Amino acid sequence: MLRLVAALAVTVLAWGLLVWQAIDFGSRGRAGEGLAWVFLVLATVGAAACLFTTMILGNKIFQLLRGDPPGPPTGRPGGHRAR
Repeated sequence: MLRLVAALAVTVLAWGLLVWQAIDFGSRGRAGEGLAWVFLVLATVGAAACLFTTMILGNKIFQLLRGDPPGPPTGRPGGHRAR
């Protein structure tokens, strides 16, 4: 649990840093630096990946707090017709 919370904190910090850098690269790109647009795209994609990872880790933490077992559900696959 402690490792999940630490990983969540790292991904939130990385997301914040990447968003801040994307804003900076956007202003540099508007000022005329052509290469800044490439870094803006990379920072944006990285920030989106960090945010997605943060949501996954947050979901795992909530599952542990609720007491749900990790992994796939243990019920039978399929619905009413499959039975």
